[in-house]
Amino acid sequence: MANYTIVIIFSLVGGLFSLLGGLLILQNKSIAERLARYAAPFAAGAMLSAVFLDLLKEGIAEASADQVLLFALAGVILFFFAERYIRWFHHHHHHEGESDPAIPLIIIGDTLHNAIDGVVIAAAFLVDVQVGIVTTLAVAAHEIPQEVGDFGLLLSKGLSRKRVLLVNVFSALATTVMAVLTFAIGSEEQLPIGVLLGLSAGFLLYIATSDIIPDIHANAQHKKLFDVQPVLLLLGAVTVGVVTALLGV
Repeated sequence: MANYTIVIIFSLVGGLFSLLGGLLILQNKSIAERLARYAAPFAAGAMLSAVFLDLLKEGIAEASADQVLLFALAGVILFFFAERYIRWFHHHHHHEGESDPAIPLIIIGDTLHNAIDGVVIAAAFLVDVQVGIVTTLAVAAHEIPQEVGDFGLLLSKGLSRKRVLLVNVFSALATTVMAVLTFAIGSEEQLPIGVLLGLSAGFLLYIATSDIIPDIHANAQHKKLFDVQPVLLLLGAVTVGVVTALLGV
């Protein structure tokens, strides 16, 4: 049975571990970009395994299959519209320089993203410690390339390295705050865990299939027969699958 200490530790792993990629871009941009290139396909595979071998299965154990799958679909559609709105806002409110109104949008978007990660992690731990560990692994993996992109974008907008780092540290803490709040509510009032796991599955499925996998295809080395990114996607899927099996999830 999970407790607050476990949830806090793993939510910090899910949130702050993602800053590794961002810290690297402050030190060495080429290394950070290489890390993002390799971490992204691994994360896509990890998320796909987490969705189909973990979250949906555990969600159906908590609620009816119809309900869990309905909310998984709702999760995909919800995040489609959320991303569409963010892109529209960005294109219609774009100015150069540090006063660029896109800066707070980027920060708010990243904070909300991290807060949702916290809900996902806590919902998984409310089911079982092993489910929580697998979910945290998938979240941490997909956050590394996400943070590399956010660090680079904020730096390009004119923010200093120190401010970019501070902003992202506080943003990452939203994962832990929301994880603890979700765990507390779930412990006392029994949240609809099946619904949360369905939404979480939809969220991870959307990120993997709409954001990461298209980038893998777009950046494919067409002149080469062998490309490492599909192998990394498969490795991510296998890694989470093996961890899931070993933990008995």
